[in-house]
Amino acid sequence: MDNVLFAMALTMAAGMATAIGSVIAFAARRTNYRFLSVATGFSAGVMLYVSFVEILPKGSEALVTVYGGSGGEWVTAASFFAGILLIGVIDNLIPSAENPHEPHPEREQQMLRAPSEEQAPSPGVAVGATAGAQAHATQNANHEHLMRTGLFTALAIAIHNFPEGLATFLAALEDPGLGVAIAVAVALHNIPEGISVSVPIYYATGDRRKAFIYSALSGLAEPVGAGVAYLALRLFVGDASGVMPAQVMGILFGIVAGIMVYISVDELLPTSRAYGRGHDSLFGLVAGMAVMALSLLLM
Repeated sequence: MDNVLFAMALTMAAGMATAIGSVIAFAARRTNYRFLSVATGFSAGVMLYVSFVEILPKGSEALVTVYGGSGGEWVTAASFFAGILLIGVIDNLIPSAENPHEPHPEREQQMLRAPSEEQAPSPGVAVGATAGAQAHATQNANHEHLMRTGLFTALAIAIHNFPEGLATFLAALEDPGLGVAIAVAVALHNIPEGISVSVPIYYATGDRRKAFIYSALSGLAEPVGAGVAYLALRLFVGDASGVMPAQVMGILFGIVAGIMVYISVDELLPTSRAYGRGHDSLFGLVAGMAVMALSLLLM
């Protein structure tokens, strides 16, 4: 029971990092893009390294014990790609316009910039009363668009956070030290997601509290997803004491590894490169791998 509570607490902490992103968005005069680049690259490095060096081997070990050498390796590979397929299907069910993991036009990123950085008016735009009316109408339309963007981004992040919460929870349940490392990586990549939810809602409503609440709620999907999945697994595949069979844990670890690799390659690395300069993304990636390797060796 203590392990379950610890794993749930870690998952909760990782999910609530979206609220930290919201606070940063409001407190800072401008977003530190290079920090976001290095942080998301670092998170990708941690996830990739731990997926291939720790989680997938753990799953393979459990499955080989049950199904034998060749059979266990086949089930491990199938589980890994099933995890990629699962998060890929979730990703593709969300329209690209509202998906925070899809590239967006530069104009949609302007809301993350300081007012002094706003683009100058295009040549040929009318001035005077007509220009003022056009600006007012455009502003109202932009507010509606930003509110819709913020709400759909919150929903998209909440959906994505379900499998991420399960990954953090299962890792912490099996190995608390490993769970801490994964929770830190997930938290780091949840910070910019919190920014992406809170900023458009704040710009649309002028209400910091409302923006903060939506940002925090999107992160709560992680512990909720972990709790629902864990209860379902215990109910349907657990034994009389609630302990899950080795083959189930092995398959789940393979799925978790696939989910984490997909998130790293499809979301974190593109985000890191988009916000960084030069080799910021690579520096963050290597640093994440090095820290994860060092922590595993020391533990």
